[in-house]
Amino acid sequence: MTFSAPQPAPLAADSIRVRAGFELHFELRQPTPMLFVVEPTERPGQRILAARKRIVPELPLGETSSYIDINGNMVWRVQAPAGRLEVSHDLLIEVSAHKDAALGHLPKTPIEALPAHTLHYLLPSRYVDSDLLSAEAWNLFGHVQGGWAQAQAVCDHLQTRLQYGAGSTNATSAREAYHSGYAVCRDFAHAGVAFCRALNLPARYVCGYLPDIAVPPDFRPMDFHAWFEVWLGGAWRTFDARHNFPRVGRVLIGTGRDASDVAFNTVFGGFEMPRMKVWADQTGLSELPPVADGFPVTPTAEGLALSAAWTDRA
Repeated sequence: MTFSAPQPAPLAADSIRVRAGFELHFELRQPTPMLFVVEPTERPGQRILAARKRIVPELPLGETSSYIDINGNMVWRVQAPAGRLEVSHDLLIEVSAHKDAALGHLPKTPIEALPAHTLHYLLPSRYVDSDLLSAEAWNLFGHVQGGWAQAQAVCDHLQTRLQYGAGSTNATSAREAYHSGYAVCRDFAHAGVAFCRALNLPARYVCGYLPDIAVPPDFRPMDFHAWFEVWLGGAWRTFDARHNFPRVGRVLIGTGRDASDVAFNTVFGGFEMPRMKVWADQTGLSELPPVADGFPVTPTAEGLALSAAWTDRA
């Protein structure tokens, strides 16, 4: 499935183009319902120029659908057959050429003045056990004046307190990761959200793509990235405790209370995932090429053969 603008759109001033996407292979033991939160949508500073969605085997129309969840995220709903399932998405997105904003002057909004839609982002959630970090948060950051300054102090502290590396699982909470001393981007984001909520700053978890633009290349395999946003000055503001410096090229996929709201894939049954590939790079393309990473635009016999050959090489 492919959509694109009728004509290649001119690049807006102060914007860049990013090509991003993923390829996932599943081995399913039985017919299985699945959910995917993987599709970026139009939002301020983010324009979708072209997108290609591919599912092999091609499923009947009634077995795939999409909906918008309570957090405003696009969700794919798939009823997958037993056996191999391949899902991929290739996108061309226009985003700001500027680095993440740094607005150190922004004050903290009193709770009584917060908009109603932000209030549930003050509460603990499945992986954000902010209530258990409250005393520690106020001891560490209670003296810091200003909303932005407090959130930034949280990020600075997590950079020194946590070492990037495996040490958590999909069930690890913010407090558990924080006290272990090890974290991946998901844990950095959960810990940042937890401390901010404990300080009465509405904060939400974000997942998306983060290309290596204007930074040394990271030669580890790319993955989806997680950061967080704090409600300051009447808008959601970006903070990234994992990198802790302004970056260029973020592509936002989804937001929620924590990772349980924006898991890129939820599988209601037994499965294995032998292949996962994620990409995000700045590009000069004005439209997607007719062939994406060796695969035809639509599933065909040729495409299935290429899939098998690719799997054999992996």
